[in-house]
Amino acid sequence: MEPQVSIVISCYNYGEFVAQCLESIKRQTFSDFEAIIVNDGSTDNSEEQIQPYLNDDRFRYIKQENGGQANAKNTGVASAKGKYIAFLDADDFWGKDKLEKQIPLFSSRKVGVVYSCARYIDSFGQDLNIKLSGKYLQPKRGDVTDFLIIDNFVPFSSSIVHRNCFDRFDAFDETLKMGIDWDLWLRISTQYEFDFIDEPLLFYRVGHSGQMSKNIEERQRCSDKIMESFVQRFPNQIKKKIIRRAWAYTYTNRGSYHMDKNIRTAFQYYCLAFFMWPFSAAPLKGIIKIVRKVYYR
Repeated sequence: MEPQVSIVISCYNYGEFVAQCLESIKRQTFSDFEAIIVNDGSTDNSEEQIQPYLNDDRFRYIKQENGGQANAKNTGVASAKGKYIAFLDADDFWGKDKLEKQIPLFSSRKVGVVYSCARYIDSFGQDLNIKLSGKYLQPKRGDVTDFLIIDNFVPFSSSIVHRNCFDRFDAFDETLKMGIDWDLWLRISTQYEFDFIDEPLLFYRVGHSGQMSKNIEERQRCSDKIMESFVQRFPNQIKKKIIRRAWAYTYTNRGSYHMDKNIRTAFQYYCLAFFMWPFSAAPLKGIIKIVRKVYYR
């Protein structure tokens, strides 16, 4: 009998964290699952840490040469047997009742993705007490494309995806180094609804040396590609004013990022944001801040 849920765990040099990750799966109150561990060419002690969990028949192990995060996750998806596919990166871990609380939300055939809120921890597992601010990062349910194009509010390691979504939209884009989840969510959102559990069922580790999301400039390049590709592929999915607002939000964030690094670049991004959506005060505030900074220097 096939498991109801397939959990895909990708691991690249996360030997320090992977045991805690796998232990959180083993302790799930929902037990009808298989766990597919994809070792993406790790050179540390990851395999040694994974080995004890393979005594549990629900855990399967795939070792491959390093192919990148999208390739590793696609390997897991291709091997999955479950009706639902959950994702968990090897440096994160779950609360024990995560699957039990999320799976029932798929009772509606319209739902393609179910996720949860996250609790942010440091490399030692200590709570960072981070609260996400801003309306675009707050969790949303239903038809979410108009919100999702502006920012990705779905914590990846909290996500569970109906297998039909992969049959319809394929899996992760292996040409992208970052933002592969956002790209997939956008595609799925054109035909499926999203739902969430408003609890921190995911413990998301931030700030450690192996984390890819620290590469801000590469993330920005991938973000541009994702947005441009989505608009081209689904030209009638989103109103033009929403697309302009999304670009304005993106450029404003980049202006803030570059403010203390390159003031000219920051000014250019704020101007682009204002041009895209002059009804937002944020880029104008950034421009004024730069003018004052230059004037009083």
